[in-house]
Amino acid sequence: MGYNDRKRQEKEIKRKDIINAAERVFFSRGFENASMDEVAKEAEFSKRTVYLYFNSKEQIYFEIMIRGYRLMIQMIENSFQTKPPRNALEELRNIFFTFFEFSRDYPEYFKAIMEYETKDSNDQLSVKDESKAECYRLGEMIFGYLFRALQKGVAEGTLRSGLDTEQAALILWACTIGVYNTGKKKGDYIKNYHGVDPNEFISESFQLIMRLIDRNGENKNEKGV
Repeated sequence: MGYNDRKRQEKEIKRKDIINAAERVFFSRGFENASMDEVAKEAEFSKRTVYLYFNSKEQIYFEIMIRGYRLMIQMIENSFQTKPPRNALEELRNIFFTFFEFSRDYPEYFKAIMEYETKDSNDQLSVKDESKAECYRLGEMIFGYLFRALQKGVAEGTLRSGLDTEQAALILWACTIGVYNTGKKKGDYIKNYHGVDPNEFISESFQLIMRLIDRNGENKNEKGV
């Protein structure tokens, strides 16, 4: 290995060490309560060294979300390979319940992504373009799974004809975020005050959403049911 290759490898190792340290700090203290000083201390680097790699706490947060998005995408791909969906409705079910598995298996990554999704976009203005662009690209990949599944459903006739698939994908993504945030943050409330198990709430929410775009639901409405 040449000198330049070795230097690049050392830089990448340091970069990963900082992100790993930031994860431990952010996940234990919360992003808002954590500081770059704490990240530097956890990584056992000087604060100056941390700023050589990341210009802000927000940029590191994006890097953590990138890790989360990549894990989620891998889980979605694995779900398609393990149990290939026979139609668009099964494809949408795979995606939706993979979100649930992701929230259960990687709760801190899930929390980071969900908090970003409900955050004012103006709060990310200090983040470098490459970090933001990669995060957006991965988010669009997940959106693409929904969009293509909806397109497939309209084409095969399992979903409502004339459905605006891009708009429907945006609405489905927004509904999914809302459902999971409610299930996670208000789980005890909906169980104690409404007698609804949070997992059942998530499952029934999916069924309700699907009934709104299901071709059979359209036929029922046409019949006045």
